Amino acid sequence: MALLRQQGYRVQPFKCGPDYIDTKFHAKVCGRPSVNLDTFMATPEHVRQLFSRYSQDADVSIVEGMMGMFDGYDRDRGSSAEVARVLVLPVVLVVNARSAAYSMAPLLQGFVRFRDDVSVAGVIFNQVGSPRHFAMLQQVCDDIGLTCFGYLPKSVDLEQTSRYLGLDFSTDTESNALVKLLGEHVDWHALLRLSGSLLPGEATGDAARSAADKQSMRVLVARNEESFSFVYQEVLDNFTDVSFFNPEEDKPLPAGIDLLYLPGGYPEKHLDALVRAAVTRQSIREYAERGGRIVAECGGMMYLCRNIVADDGDYPMCGVLPYTITARRADRHLSLGYRRFVLDGREYRGHEFHYTQFLGAVPPTACQVFNAKGDPVGTPVFRHQNVLASYTHLYQI
Repeated sequence: MALLRQQGYRVQPFKCGPDYIDTKFHAKVCGRPSVNLDTFMATPEHVRQLFSRYSQDADVSIVEGMMGMFDGYDRDRGSSAEVARVLVLPVVLVVNARSAAYSMAPLLQGFVRFRDDVSVAGVIFNQVGSPRHFAMLQQVCDDIGLTCFGYLPKSVDLEQTSRYLGLDFSTDTESNALVKLLGEHVDWHALLRLSGSLLPGEATGDAARSAADKQSMRVLVARNEESFSFVYQEVLDNFTDVSFFNPEEDKPLPAGIDLLYLPGGYPEKHLDALVRAAVTRQSIREYAERGGRIVAECGGMMYLCRNIVADDGDYPMCGVLPYTITARRADRHLSLGYRRFVLDGREYRGHEFHYTQFLGAVPPTACQVFNAKGDPVGTPVFRHQNVLASYTHLYQI
């Protein structure tokens, strides 16, 4: 994406699945929001409409996959391969070739032939040890009839740190080294020709959204680079009037809002700043007590609780929900997966991903939550006056 941007192309980024961290990197290099394409949280028709809508004024659209190509929530359901099928898009495999050569032949041939309704257009090899190593990999592609678009050599300059299960977006990531190596070793012109020749008519029809299709609400969204930053672009684009505030700035909520949206993030990493913003927390508590409508997800839900306990102390939060969250290292436990629940006659779908937990017994829930396979999970959903809160990052609110 960064390479094509440097060449003057307008690039529309997309991400398969529910990931809201990779999209931050996309938006940074492309200068426009990255959009999630997910066949559990949305219907195939909706995915096609999203791809069409956001691609309309772009020169090229790039969809980054997730996990392995066929890894989904139920076999290959929800996988990158399913998104490729829905959009009739060609797939370029990115394959780690470290310490491997001709063994790549059966591996690649298996991916190419596994499903005839997924078009594998070629491969880019990663972590290639030398030009001689790459020549051996090219021979693999020649023997099985697969296009090789190039490779990336092993380089410490390309290594990126991670935390939890995602890339660390708290520090600036320099892409110049990557762009330089891509320009030297990958035939990006061939990739562009591939894109231009195979864009599907079904997925590029007119899907522009009019103002009448959006919810007419004045929505105030908490936004901070880390503590409140996990937002699906489609959620914001579903409303006619969206504004933002930073909960770390000590200011009261503005008047006249219809919905306060507190998305997820890492509030546990900014507890001192959130505590110092006492006016903001008091304003949110009073807004809730007056019957104001609030949707709070994961980190936003934690912020609404009575307090968050960390290794270095106890931090008071908004106090809208009478619960305590523990972010202590000893209490960390991964909760991960798709979620679905029905509340007040409406089905909600989303994704849960967190290490923090409720301190003590898990509070009672307003409804039963299920995972992607329909099994019940213990994640609670809270309905307090006009507040809807849970650990689930919702795709639609």
